[in-house]
Amino acid sequence: MRSSIPLGRIAGVQVGLNLSVLVIVVILVAGLALGRFPVVFPGYLPVVYLLAGLASAVLFLASLLAHELAHAVTARRHGIEVERITLWLLGGVAELRGEPRSPGADLKIAVVGPGASLLAGVVFGVLAGLVAGAGGPALLAGMFSYLAAVNVLLAVFNLIPAAPLDGGRVLRAALWARWGDRARAAIAAARAGRVFGYVLIALGFLQVVTGSGFEGLWLALIGLFLVNAASAEEQHARLGTALYGVRVGDVMSGPPVAAHPDETVSSLIEGVVMRQRLSTYPLVDENGAFVGLVTLNRIRRVSPERRPDTRLRDIACPPREVPQAAPEEPLTDLLDRMGGCTDGRAVVLDPAGRLIGLITPTDISRVIQTAGLGAAGPYSGLRGADLVPAARPRDGRGGSDHDTV
Repeated sequence: MRSSIPLGRIAGVQVGLNLSVLVIVVILVAGLALGRFPVVFPGYLPVVYLLAGLASAVLFLASLLAHELAHAVTARRHGIEVERITLWLLGGVAELRGEPRSPGADLKIAVVGPGASLLAGVVFGVLAGLVAGAGGPALLAGMFSYLAAVNVLLAVFNLIPAAPLDGGRVLRAALWARWGDRARAAIAAARAGRVFGYVLIALGFLQVVTGSGFEGLWLALIGLFLVNAASAEEQHARLGTALYGVRVGDVMSGPPVAAHPDETVSSLIEGVVMRQRLSTYPLVDENGAFVGLVTLNRIRRVSPERRPDTRLRDIACPPREVPQAAPEEPLTDLLDRMGGCTDGRAVVLDPAGRLIGLITPTDISRVIQTAGLGAAGPYSGLRGADLVPAARPRDGRGGSDHDTV
């Protein structure tokens, strides 16, 4: 999930919005300003209801962000890299690169998100009580009460023991501690998540049949997401089991054919591309430092008339965006980082930072095809997705919010 609108960094983590989050904002604002608030708190001008609905939507997104930040900060304290946090159609995604190394760390990272939501619920509840006790506007107190209830529901829903919900992480940590086998625990939690997803889909269709069309469709959408996410987690677990013990140095191709950043695209095509069956070209300067990566796909994007005057540095992925690994690093730790502008490539550097090898999709495919049934071990994967049902627009009762990280 990519950010469309960057919001900068919070607590050292890149945060952004995907444009699909506007759907959630519209649903919440419409459901509250046109449904719940006028019914429960009559007597205000339409513009006041609109402002209250908009404020509720913004504070709700802030609550989701706090939930994700709690996961991200705790994960970083346990040595796990956090790529970014993105708010999107179904809530939010915290992309954690890697996995906890112990059941205890897994448990802490899982429960801190619902804990943050529960704390937010308490804070909003206190604010609602203070406003009501001071004789403040009933609409303002009702807005805070709605947000308190939503955050409590978010925390409770996430503790359901089914991956990728936080409760699924708790289940995984408990089974991991009991069995001593993390892959087996992850597969069990993923299967529980898939079953729960199918249950939500069935309930959603039942609601559609009985007349609650929008709410049923939303519930079915959440269930479908959970089924797909749980299935992906099970695949990650099985892949991690197959690749357990495999190091980057066991898989990399090397030594790589490098090019100079000031070389032109035409020169590379004539001298290397047309002569050798390669698709990845690392750039190294005169001092031997790695300065970028060019792939065959990026070369193809340069029109023929521009190739003689276009330098490789102008079309290369910059070093900061290229996944980098050491030979002794577990391959499963690297897999999550192999994306972005490099088309699934990574470079391997020695302790001095010199380029010694490449990891390409062909290398990964080869090791997967030849991997035997190894001992169970840790697996990796992107983690995090907050799921958000819409507010109920007609009967004045707020919807629930669902998160998975």
